[in-house]
Amino acid sequence: MAARSYASLFGAVSLALLASACAPKEIPIETRIANALPAMDVPATVETVPVGTANADAADDPAIWRNPANPSASLIIGTDKKAGLYVYGMDGTVRGSSLTGRYNNVTLFAGDHGIVVIASDRTDPVNSRLALFLLDPATGALSPLASVPSGAGEGYGVCVTGAPRVATVGAPDAMTAYAAIKDGTVREIRITHKGGKVEHSTGATWKLNTQIEGCVIDPATGALYVGEEDVGIWKIDPARPAAAPVLFAAADSKQLVADVEGLALATREGESSLLVASSQGDNAYAVFDTANGKLLGRFRINGGAIDGTSETDGIELAVGDYGPGFGQGVFIAQDGDNGGGTQNFKLVSWAAILAALGL
Repeated sequence: MAARSYASLFGAVSLALLASACAPKEIPIETRIANALPAMDVPATVETVPVGTANADAADDPAIWRNPANPSASLIIGTDKKAGLYVYGMDGTVRGSSLTGRYNNVTLFAGDHGIVVIASDRTDPVNSRLALFLLDPATGALSPLASVPSGAGEGYGVCVTGAPRVATVGAPDAMTAYAAIKDGTVREIRITHKGGKVEHSTGATWKLNTQIEGCVIDPATGALYVGEEDVGIWKIDPARPAAAPVLFAAADSKQLVADVEGLALATREGESSLLVASSQGDNAYAVFDTANGKLLGRFRINGGAIDGTSETDGIELAVGDYGPGFGQGVFIAQDGDNGGGTQNFKLVSWAAILAALGL
């Protein structure tokens, strides 16, 4: 019995050593940065209070609502994927929260009947859902609105765009959400809302081969962009649901260093939109022209009085006046390190990024 136990232990150790020897070695971050294309440094000007889950990979994705009457009173929603949602002011202070689930990514839709916040709910890793809330713009409070099923699998990413609405006075707000499931599935979820009543239906579905997360819709063209973490960014045409996704930008370790994480987009009057992606593998962000997929530049959040960002998951980009320091727009990025402390979000002037890249 003792001999057999020793033999079993020896065999197990041998197999473990063999597996360790065969496993691919992670490339050091210094090497990944050196091998990638250059990136310009741009400092953060504001940082949020950290999320509530301390010393863990918790903060993930931001969204922003613009207050048209007072841009400096705009509100940021950020996920703590182990606990829920936080609402921040433009100064980074906490205005509200909803610690009611494991929400990974977040987006929002401001309609005639309220500001609907939509979070990808991964509380049940087998059956994904979209958690819907109403945002009170005066107080920052979040009120539960509905829980919409988004199909089998673990919910990861989510993005939303307006949908054609019924042309009658008082018609419900209509929106189309895209649920990015961890296994590579993208599902179209049509949602209407009015007076607290939510209705939904499922539309088209697409499938990528491996893990996905970030997604964004270009309002100028209707194109949907989805990040496949180890592969790159895919472009989907929702108007042609039978058409296969097209690879828009590859994770080639030069322009994009895997993982490809958050995606965000800036429209430009009279020009094609700009697509920004989190190049997580080298702590950078890549900016592409949506018209042709051309890389226009790369930047890092670094320098200044506030610490920079690293290992960024979710990002947000909003063009327009967002108050002092953000007159042309604001770029928001999750900070996966935050100086070794609890994770938070950093705010950067979009004008400063454009200037650094010469755009």
